[in-house]
Amino acid sequence: MAVSGFEGFEKRLELNFSGDDPEIGIGFRQLDFQSLEKVLHAVQCTVVSAVGNQYFDSYVLSESSLFVYPSKIIIKTCGTTQLLKSIPPLLHHAATMDLKICACRYTRGNFIFPEEQPYPHTSFEEEIVYLEENLPENLCCRKASVMPSKLSSHSWHVFSACDQSQMAMQKSPCDDQLYTVEVCMTGLDRVLARKFFRLPNDGKTGDSAGKEMSESTGICDINPNALICDFAFDPCGYSMNGIDGDRYSTIHVTPEDGFSYASFECVASIYNDIVEVLNKSVQVFRPTTVTVATTCTSHEVWMQVAKAIEPLGMKFQSCTVDDFPAAQNVVFQVFTGR
Repeated sequence: MAVSGFEGFEKRLELNFSGDDPEIGIGFRQLDFQSLEKVLHAVQCTVVSAVGNQYFDSYVLSESSLFVYPSKIIIKTCGTTQLLKSIPPLLHHAATMDLKICACRYTRGNFIFPEEQPYPHTSFEEEIVYLEENLPENLCCRKASVMPSKLSSHSWHVFSACDQSQMAMQKSPCDDQLYTVEVCMTGLDRVLARKFFRLPNDGKTGDSAGKEMSESTGICDINPNALICDFAFDPCGYSMNGIDGDRYSTIHVTPEDGFSYASFECVASIYNDIVEVLNKSVQVFRPTTVTVATTCTSHEVWMQVAKAIEPLGMKFQSCTVDDFPAAQNVVFQVFTGR
């Protein structure tokens, strides 16, 4: 284990908003780029590439990703970013647009270098206190939990909060049941990880080098329908956002030996087959450890995960299930190389 290095494990924040008018229109997408940059400045990161469609805007950041929907913001940052510091400015902007926060979810794995994390991320307890103090009182249904696994080095931290209307909606059956899959991979195959290093003075832009990495590693084949916005960092590292209709996917890679890490996240429907997508994404990296957190109203979804990962020679280690307000069921599974 390296004494210190780049923290690959991301912190992820999802904020949902509602308005007095059910037709929110473009909502948060009307926020100008300068205002977004100021929010990201509080977090300690910047935009390196962006793409959008009729449904949402997607930004590749110097440390991971940002997705802006009319009534939802998803921001995921790695390294020593101060992700939760985005909450006060985002709530301020929401108020100017007559939008009110109705749900919040914060998730992360175990940091590789926890001692390097700044306030308010020095511990999960500190993160919970910061969230409690900065979220408005209408988010009255709240729960925080650390979901353990058989491996002491891997657990899943979840804080979820919502208002009464979201709790009522959660209890009613939903037509198109979307769910989120968050995959964290450590101990990447060294040969495959080398593909995410750039040659010195290669004369390429981050965008062009990123496109080459997407093609040479097979990342662009994970979802051939997605429009990919990718970026390669110098001397190493890679990020991509995929947009497919109203759904996103995202991959981030820290390839350095000793603390190598990759993540894959996507939104899917219970009517889609997640097995092939998961199988392809893990195959790109062939890690020694894989953790998968699924957030869904349907318990069946998590059963698909093993079908995707075990054929790659990975052994199922443990599974933890918990219920959260606004987040339905969270199922956390861990697999290791045989």
